[in-house]
Amino acid sequence: MVPFQGQSQTSPYMPTFIALLRAINVGGNSLPMEELRKLCKKIGFKNVRTYIQSGNVLFESNQSEAELVVELEFALAEKKAWNIPVIIRNRDEFEAVLAANPFQKANPARVGVLFLREPTPPDLMKEIEIPGREQVVVSGRELYIHYPDGMGRSKLKLPKTVAAGTMRNINTVARLVQKCRE
Repeated sequence: MVPFQGQSQTSPYMPTFIALLRAINVGGNSLPMEELRKLCKKIGFKNVRTYIQSGNVLFESNQSEAELVVELEFALAEKKAWNIPVIIRNRDEFEAVLAANPFQKANPARVGVLFLREPTPPDLMKEIEIPGREQVVVSGRELYIHYPDGMGRSKLKLPKTVAAGTMRNINTVARLVQKCRE
């Protein structure tokens, strides 16, 4: 049987999702990945895997994205006693994010994707201050940002409307897509 779009080769009836936790293992917000995997399994996620220490979780579930966000955020708040925002995309959405990268020729370590829960407001670009050479492309629930001089040197100012998002560089996005296929 061929799996449906977005579904794992190992569980043809269960979609694969990627959860991106915001601000994990930076600024004192410590959450070991083994602890995160155990928590995800405890709340019923299947085939749970993590990638690097920045809060990237791959798993399978039959629940909706909205249900998964609420469930994982609640479990994290109970476990850690602080709110950890979670952004979730299914496998197909993550593959589409990678394919839509408008900065294909740029150094991938200098391209970031800001993942948001909701679609961006139509006038978002008017609110972004770009004092340097950065380039920003808005696409649905993502912002692609090219930092030609590096993220650490950037003076780019994003509006508060996107503050709850979480950034991953395009290398991490590519690796998460690859891990979905494994």
